Amino acid sequence: SALTTDQIDIENAERYDITYTDKDGEKKNPLILHLSPSGAIERVIYALLEKAHMDAKVGKKPMLPLWLSPTQLRVICVSNEKHLEEAEKFVSELESLNVRVDIDDNEDSIGKRIRNAEKEWSPFIVVIGDEEIKTGKLQVRIRETGVQEKMSVAELAEMIKKQTEGLPFKKQPLNKYVSKRPIFSG
Repeated sequence: SALTTDQIDIENAERYDITYTDKDGEKKNPLILHLSPSGAIERVIYALLEKAHMDAKVGKKPMLPLWLSPTQLRVICVSNEKHLEEAEKFVSELESLNVRVDIDDNEDSIGKRIRNAEKEWSPFIVVIGDEEIKTGKLQVRIRETGVQEKMSVAELAEMIKKQTEGLPFKKQPLNKYVSKRPIFSG
């Protein structure tokens, strides 16, 4: 793999019989300058995926950098009927603090929704139930370390903000409700 490159090529002009005529009328082979920005985005994505693969080979969980993850935080309700309205408040607060967050509002079991978030490499997962609503403290599952920590919405937002400071940010391009997103199969 290679990332974007700028190269001074001293061989290919001769190999491909590329010439120019200098001011004295002599044919010469030029130095060729190569710039390869086309495909650069694909090359960078390739490098990120290759790094994730190497991490997985040594027992680490593969993941994209937090600033680049399409979803930085996945919220899962213990019961959509009982907890979705409060979860939406948490989500709105986090969105206002520039966190890409979504809600898995499917009717699958909590375990399955957590596994789905793991499969999608969500850096942070929060399950919201009665306890989280009552205390305002979220049990945050952190993909990178495998640790679960209790923290407030503000503490979680601050942690994400510190890790993404100075890096590009765009809002979540997909519907924040996982159940309303397109399903790809093949």
